[in-house]
Parts: sequence; C-alpha cells; structure tokens
Amino acid sequence: MHYEAPDSVEGAVKLLAAEGGDGRVLAGGTDLLVQLRAGMVKPDLVVDVKNIDEMMTIREADGAYEVGAAVCGAAINEHAGLKAAWPGITEAVDLIGSTQIQGRASAGGNLCNGSPAADSVPAMIAASGVCVIAGPNGRREAPVEDIITGPGQTSLAKGEMLVSLRFPKRPAHSGDAYLRFIPRTEMDIAVVGAGVSLTLDDSGTCTEARVSLGAVAPTPLVVDDGAKALIGTKVDAAALENLAKAASAACNPIDDKRGTVEYRIKVAGVLARRAAETALERARSN
Repeated sequence: MHYEAPDSVEGAVKLLAAEGGDGRVLAGGTDLLVQLRAGMVKPDLVVDVKNIDEMMTIREADGAYEVGAAVCGAAINEHAGLKAAWPGITEAVDLIGSTQIQGRASAGGNLCNGSPAADSVPAMIAASGVCVIAGPNGRREAPVEDIITGPGQTSLAKGEMLVSLRFPKRPAHSGDAYLRFIPRTEMDIAVVGAGVSLTLDDSGTCTEARVSLGAVAPTPLVVDDGAKALIGTKVDAAALENLAKAASAACNPIDDKRGTVEYRIKVAGVLARRAAETALERARSN
C-alpha cells in the first residue's frame, strides 16, 4: 500500500484513475482506518484529500451552501450560516460519533462509506442535496440519493471521488429536521433515521416536502408518498398520520440485534411524524 496527499482535485483523480488495484480516498478516516485495522479492506493506494482546499471549506453564495466533502463534522456544526439555513443537516452530522470523532469525520465520508444507516444521508436527501463528483472525464453532479447503491457500495466509478455537497437556498417559511432512534443513549448505529424538509405558503399550506428514511432498507429511501401526504395540507393531524403510514409502508428492513423488522417499520412512522412536526415548527418561525 502506498500513500499520496495531492493538493488538487485533478491530482487526486489522476492518482485514483491510474491505480490498477484498489484505490481509496482518505478524508477523516474514521471509517477507512477502522476497516484497515480490522482487515476488512486492503487498498493498494490511499489518497489523502485534506490538502485540497476545495474539499476542506464551506462556501455560501446567495443563500446556497457548498460543503467540501472532507469538511469535518465539528466545522459543519460550528458554521452559523449553514446551521441556520439547514438545521436538520447539522443536527444529523452532530450525531456521528463522539466529539473527538466529529473533529475528523466528514459528511462526504459518511455518504461514501455506503452505510444504509448513515445519519447525515437522510437529512441531506431531505434537503435536496446534490453531489459534485470529479473523475477522469471531468465533473458531474448527482442527487445524494443516487450515491449509495447497497451496503458498502456506491455509484462512483473508477477514478471518481466526491468533491463537495451542494444545498439550495431555503425559501421563506421552510424548515427541516432529522431524528434517529438508537439502542443506547449515544454513539450507536441508527435503528431508524428520518429526515423531513418542508415549505409553507403565506397561508400555512405545505407547498413542497421531502421525506427520507435511513436504516430501513439496503439504501437510504426517498419517501415520495410521505411528501405527497404533506403537500397541499396544513400539516395537520390527518396529514401527519398519512405521512407516518407512508413512511412505514416504504420500509424494507432486516432483523438484527438492534431491532426487528416489525419494530423498525413502526418506529419509521413515528420518527417521520416527529421530524415533520419539528420541521413544521421551524418553517412557521422562518
């Protein structure tokens, strides 16, 4: 195994594309280093991207935000503008590990690790996040929900890497939220995660909504029927009940030591409803 630390996206892509064996990107390393030590992966090349300024900064333009793929969770949580615009994203990132882990772990790495239970991913999907990806053929964009294709698997091609995550400007009267359920009080893997984002018009009617679930299927889910349950309503009790039913119906979970299939399905509906209630409260105050 050899290690490289380029100072440009182009340099990193060139290294990854030229590697005939297994090339891995090192951002925070909180997943990769654990996997290396456990013998789960044996890469031929490790490309450290922390010297690439574009991947280590948060940029704002006219209310929209672009977060470098290697920006650590602590920096995301300490960014006042991003936290005000997209509190659901920052509260999701804040759930990734301990304070020490958050000083290294990145939202980009959390996504590219490919875990169906990744906390930041449903929140970023609900926020209509878009990935900027660089590869041998240049740059392309893809919705966050198109990246994870299965447990530990992504849609990134040979030589490609995630450069940044883009989040749009929030309309007035908008709010988002992320909630998860875990077996322990802190630092465990989600049994279920739920992200909701919604927008109200001046009358308080929901005009836009996005609902996403994690840890209840092989990939994070976009729950279109959950969004439809909210749009055109005042997000009243009936709409929230329909959202909960749609969230539960969308689930395709597994049984494991953290929860049964039946339990996850039930919790998914409860969490989606609660996340929507928090998002609604935030939207009404914006």
